Amino acid sequence: MVHNLDDSIALLGRTPAALNAFLRDLPAVWTLNNEGPSPDGKPSFTVRDTVAHLIHGDRTDWMPRVRHILDRGESQPLPAFRRFGHIEAAEGKALNPLLDEFAEVRAQSLRDLDALGLTPGDLARRGQHPTFAIVTLSELLATWAAHDLTHLHQITRVMAYQYRDAVGPFAKFLGVLHCAGHSAPA
Repeated sequence: MVHNLDDSIALLGRTPAALNAFLRDLPAVWTLNNEGPSPDGKPSFTVRDTVAHLIHGDRTDWMPRVRHILDRGESQPLPAFRRFGHIEAAEGKALNPLLDEFAEVRAQSLRDLDALGLTPGDLARRGQHPTFAIVTLSELLATWAAHDLTHLHQITRVMAYQYRDAVGPFAKFLGVLHCAGHSAPA
């Protein structure tokens, strides 16, 4: 499938509402537990952490990198993303306020993206990624949408993990309990 900006925006605009409908006011057992240590030894994300990570990404990664590609192209590497930067930013915040914050931050990100009036030529513009070398703006925007989907998957996997023992032998038929993870370590 070829990247389509309108399709990506349609998905990105729905993520906050989907998370709000699914997570708001859930008991803490679903939102404050994780899956134990990750393969890199860092704590795995809770649902609350994942929402905070999405906020952090909107604030410090997606739109700043879009602007960087448009303003600087390949002349300077894209700024590195602090994958765990959300930890400090969300310290002491409960999930419901984070859901509200995510809705606000994402709405602003999409307004800012729309205001750029991107053309097909803009989408073909290239930037220098610190890990992957050259990437296009289109690839970055497609990744933003896929990143949301990755974390929606992660949220359901972390929640299912909480019932890994409670389901007994039914675990055999629950693929979400056998998923090894949402992405490779950076």
